[in-house]
Amino acid sequence: MMGAVNGSAGAGGARARARAQFMADLLAVARERLAAEGPAGLSLRAVARELGVASSAVYRYVASRDALLTALVIEAYEEVGEVCERALAEALEAGRTPAEAWLAVGRAFRRYALEHRSSFELVFGTPVPGYAAPPETVAAAARLWFVIARVCAAAAARGELDPVGPPPVKDLMDPEVLAMAREHLGEEVALDDALVARAVTLWVSLVGTTCAEVFGHLRGMTHDHPALFELTLATAAVGVGLRLPAS
Repeated sequence: MMGAVNGSAGAGGARARARAQFMADLLAVARERLAAEGPAGLSLRAVARELGVASSAVYRYVASRDALLTALVIEAYEEVGEVCERALAEALEAGRTPAEAWLAVGRAFRRYALEHRSSFELVFGTPVPGYAAPPETVAAAARLWFVIARVCAAAAARGELDPVGPPPVKDLMDPEVLAMAREHLGEEVALDDALVARAVTLWVSLVGTTCAEVFGHLRGMTHDHPALFELTLATAAVGVGLRLPAS
């Protein structure tokens, strides 16, 4: 009896590994088609053809093209979040100030955008016609913002978050945003409306300046994109009260 149980467990583990591998292969092919054709050229039939399987096999893993897009969206957001979380942790562990950690996070975000153009465009570019990201994408999308909120909270905890003007608008942030931040960050950071607004300001600055470069809006405006990027992030940092060294 024990041998039968172990055999069943082994078979179940093998099936789980096979399923995980097929899903990984499916997403890899979908990413390739996304890069080559854009979201409009993404179809389950085309992905199945690339994998060398029947369309019905793919439908056992994703129910529709929109479900496949959702998987790619979540994957991209998770990758961005992981890259930026690692940049923040490494900067703080190296003794950098919160303001310097913000710059490190920004550089990591820009590097991801330039190295993974199609994935970046999927989540930060033009919306895909007919597709609306479902609620299950929110947690992955919020990871980047949580990183930035930690930067602001770390600066406040160290007494390195200066007052800024004009004063924050009362009740500026949606209560759901504050609730989500408190739920995910818990006791890790001291959150209030003003700190959340500063973090959102940094988020907008980072995403906006990166999109301006990636999507060609700076063409003819500068010969030094990295320097302009650094200046933009530094200006945003000072604007929300982060203390940057003179250099």
